[in-house]
Order: sequence, then structure tokens, then C-alpha cells
Amino acid sequence: MVDVKPFKGVRPRPDLVEKVASPPYDVLNSAEARVMAGENKHSFLHVVKAEIDLPEDADVHSDEVYQLSADNFRTMREEGVFIVDTTPCFYVYQLSSGDHVQKGLVVGASVSDYENNVIKKHELTRREKEDDRAKHVEMLQANAGPVLFTYKAADQINQIIDKVCSSSKPVYDFTADDGVGHVLWVIDDSNLVNQIQKGFESVDALYVADGHHRSASAYRVRDIMRDKNPNHTGDEEYNYFLAVLFPHDELKIMGYHRVVKDLNGNSSEEFLAKVADSFTVESTDVAEPQAPHQFGMYLDGQWYRLTAKDSICPADDPVKSLDVAILQDNLLAPILGIDDPRTNTRVDFVGGIRGTKELERRVAEDMAVAFSVGPVTVEQLMAIADDDAIMPPKSTWFEPKLRSGVVVHDI
Repeated sequence: MVDVKPFKGVRPRPDLVEKVASPPYDVLNSAEARVMAGENKHSFLHVVKAEIDLPEDADVHSDEVYQLSADNFRTMREEGVFIVDTTPCFYVYQLSSGDHVQKGLVVGASVSDYENNVIKKHELTRREKEDDRAKHVEMLQANAGPVLFTYKAADQINQIIDKVCSSSKPVYDFTADDGVGHVLWVIDDSNLVNQIQKGFESVDALYVADGHHRSASAYRVRDIMRDKNPNHTGDEEYNYFLAVLFPHDELKIMGYHRVVKDLNGNSSEEFLAKVADSFTVESTDVAEPQAPHQFGMYLDGQWYRLTAKDSICPADDPVKSLDVAILQDNLLAPILGIDDPRTNTRVDFVGGIRGTKELERRVAEDMAVAFSVGPVTVEQLMAIADDDAIMPPKSTWFEPKLRSGVVVHDI
């Protein structure tokens, strides 16, 4: 049984939503965010990456940055950039990119569900990233960026979403500068709100798709605020955090590629010979993998197709059978010396949305070799989370991405 709660969303005036909505805080570095915000004083990047309003050498984890985030948010609200819904609502958030369309529900997700593993995880979190998001939420007194969850598709919930989208007018409908369409409907009818809550009572679990650190930070902030509140009841807004829930059969996962700075002391010939012990190696002009357990490799201006030999594909292990794990365990670690991809500075990661041309560019610029990796399936992600297992780092790149600032949750 999943607990979801409607809330009084803080959201931009319809005439400003395109100016406000911004990419998530963690898909842009500070320099990119500064350029994207430009002269747009309404960009939510001033809230989720407030360092763009300080000198370039500012410490992004300084108290000054967190305080400026809160100040900027407060100023935007005082200037009427945001409105607040008068009754607790759910929201339908539709994303579209090309032919792909997915519809999710914006809800308050339960911290208790996270604590009790009703919200299932598949990644480890890093303490310093938890610290960052927790401090940001605590200072803002709001969840500024939504977590992306998935769940096993349920007809009852699908029918409610379809009814809302077909019978009411969206409050927002815009296309962002990256070509992704964003449409939002408000569900303020108490009957539909109750139906949604009842519908999720028959859903066994939610799965974190994108946002493990935001989820963990909500848990930590709940504890901080609970300890400060002698009259804590469990119904306060800080017991819930901002999430968008998509049915599993509508999510789109792309590959998460790897680039490595050097060949670990090997010549190109020595490296290729070692790779051939575990993979069949063929020259190709096709950069993307065409089948499971297949990889693209870009070396010395040439693409190769690597196909893992059966002996290194453990079909009975849901984690080690992932393509990212096969590549890590049989090539990156033993041949290139990438022992821990979370901390090793010789490896970097490129989200699938950037395409394989970005891999070629990185090799031409500052890397020695690149690998294109096929996407993990949603079913694989859910199976691993159900086993309380952990996926390798940088396994999933979800696209299209939600925008921050479209709906904010006050805590």
C-alpha cells in the first residue's frame, strides 16, 4: 500500500512558466547554468543553483549559496511570479519528446514509505550529496525539484489520468528550449483526489527512478523538523516530499556511456588484444549497441563492436548480468584499472541524450577511449530494487526529464 498526499502546489503564473521552468540542478554545472539563465531573472536556476548569482569562484556548498537560494525564492514569490493553489491538489504532468509521451502524477510522497522500503531504491547515496540537498530543502522550507518514481502500471490510476486529460484544460502547455513538451493539469476535485489515493492503496511499491539523493534528503529533513516540533503528528507537510509517479510502461531509459582518460599503460594493440579475451571485437561504423551484452568502443578514431562472450554473462544474477556491470567487471576494472567508478577520476560518464558524437568529441579532446552502453530496462531496475540489490553507478539515464519550478512543495 502506497501513501500519497495532495498538497497546495506553489507554481508559476501561466504567463511566466516557460521563463521559470529549469532543468534539474544536477544535469548542469554552474557555468552551464549561468549561461542558460542569462538575463532571465525568473529562471528557477536562481533557486536550484543560486551560485550563478555569485562570483564564479564561489563555493557552491557555502552557507551563502543556500541562503541566496532561499532569498531568491522568497523574492520571486513576493513579486508574484508564483501562485499557490488554495486547496490540496494532485497534478498530471505530461512529458513528450518526439513520438514518446508519458503522463505522471505529481504527489506528496511519504517519507515513512521511504523509511519502510515501500519506496524501493537501487542506488547507493553519497553523504556529501545528501548534505547538499538536505540543506537546500531545509533552507528553502520547500522541495524545489521533484523525484522521479515509477510503479507497476495500474488500470484504475491510468483511467483517472486519462479522464483528467480528456475532460479538463491544462494550466500549462509549453515546449522547452530542448524540444521537450511539458503539460500540466490540476486535479482539485475532492472526489478524484480520493480516487487517486484509493488507487494507490492497491499499489505495492514505488521505485526510485531518478532522485535517490533528493529522497534521502527528504528523510533527513523530516527527522530534523520532527525533532524541532514538540507537537509532531505525522501529518505535517515535511512528512511528504515532491515526486512525480509514472507507470513503468511509459518510462524511457537511455544508455549511460563511459569515457576513460588513458589505456592504463597499454598500447592500442595491447589493449585490443586484452579486450578480445572476453569480447569479440569487430570494426564497425555503427556506434550504438544493437543487442544486449553488446557495446560500442571508440578508439583511435575507429568504432568497434564488442560482444561479450557467454562465459562472462551470468544470467542468474540480476546485477552482474547488466551490461554496465559486464563492462565494468570484465574491461574497465581488470584492463583499464577503473576499480571504483564512483571515485576514480580517470573515468567520466556521458548521458545517452548527448549521443555518440559527444563520445567522439571527448576522445578527440581529452580522453583515450569511449564506450557506448545499451539502456537498462525498467523491468531490470524493478527486479533489482525488489531484491534489495544495488545497481552499478551511472546505470540509468531517464529522458525526457522533468523541469524544476513547475510545481514546488512547501514543507
